[in-house]
Amino acid sequence: MALLSMLVVGLLSMVASVQSSDPLEKYTISAPGINATFIPYGARLTNLYVNDKEGNPQDVVLGFDDPADYLRNDQTVHTYFGPIVGRYANRIKNGTFTVQGVTSHIPQNENMGRDTLHGGKMGYDQRNWTVVSANSTSVTFSLLDLGFEGFPGNVITYATYTASSGPRWTSRLVSLPLDEPTPIMLANHVYWNLGAFTDTTGSTVLNNTLHMPYAARYIEIDNIEVPTGAIGTVKGNFLDFTSPKQIGRDIESAINNCGYNCTGYDNAFILDRPRCSAPESTDLSMLTLSSNSTGIQMDIYTNQQSLQIYTCDNTNGTIPVKQSQQHDNGTTYVEKYGCMYPSRMSSDMKGNFHTDNEEPLGIVIETQQWIDGVNHPEWGQDQYQIYTVDSEPAVVFAQYDFSIIGEG
Repeated sequence: MALLSMLVVGLLSMVASVQSSDPLEKYTISAPGINATFIPYGARLTNLYVNDKEGNPQDVVLGFDDPADYLRNDQTVHTYFGPIVGRYANRIKNGTFTVQGVTSHIPQNENMGRDTLHGGKMGYDQRNWTVVSANSTSVTFSLLDLGFEGFPGNVITYATYTASSGPRWTSRLVSLPLDEPTPIMLANHVYWNLGAFTDTTGSTVLNNTLHMPYAARYIEIDNIEVPTGAIGTVKGNFLDFTSPKQIGRDIESAINNCGYNCTGYDNAFILDRPRCSAPESTDLSMLTLSSNSTGIQMDIYTNQQSLQIYTCDNTNGTIPVKQSQQHDNGTTYVEKYGCMYPSRMSSDMKGNFHTDNEEPLGIVIETQQWIDGVNHPEWGQDQYQIYTVDSEPAVVFAQYDFSIIGEG
């Protein structure tokens, strides 16, 4: 116990020291074919460049040129561009859960106080993380969570981001509870567009092709996107991405799928790995995303058992995409009301989707465990979501491999 107290004191000193550092300072890592930039505010990915089919570097994630805009955004529309979300990602019904007989109440920051989203009013995405180590290929951030937002106990988390040849980006999130039992479920909340806004078809993620071969089941939700407890199957409906298809192909059928009066995708897909693998194995690609505009393909390998797929931007139509993504003469903006599918959409002779004003959409892919599993013991998720001082740490591993379509 004395050793634990010394550790906590040391961590407190470390957290105090970060207050005088710059949470908006950029840290860039690189390897052949990849270049990524992060800031300590939210341990956030701000840029990720990979080469397209012509050999030109393209920034394939949404965000801002000025790091200060992330703070301004969090005080307004709060789109969660690029950070780690936690201590518990996604939604908690009624902001309430019980662990080992102790009930906790977390601020309910969504749907007029009916649930908690991404850890409460001030989650990990709005915290200033400490830079523990940084070099040309890797950067590590840490955060000491002193019971933030009413979660039980104290938790220390380390986030290590690495760039390597491939090209590849690897994210490792390791969390250790320091005293009390607690739920822990972190996720990277990155908006992707592999089309990188290079042309009209690349300006909307609807033209990206998505493939999740092991996602034959999903968690059913109510009209505020909280799980009902039921498990559905995707076969034969608009949620079926077990074979490759364009994101826009069936999206018009996804009515009320992402909440009441919302058309789009915001769903937790369950990853059922084959018998030759294992529940937390990282040997198989769980998701492939690609763009014909750039030729860029991304494969995700993860130890998590669910993927949250979110095609909504939740923006107000005034946010321009980054300067690196302005390929036309005019300024391109992130689409207003990304949760609402464009009221008028058409496809050309090549099967590419277009909206009236060609404004872009991004897709968020959250590698995580089952949404609100802390409130559904019947799912058997406790061993993956509840952690103690004598349990294994909570580890979220995600590997993003980039290639050119047809060359992998």
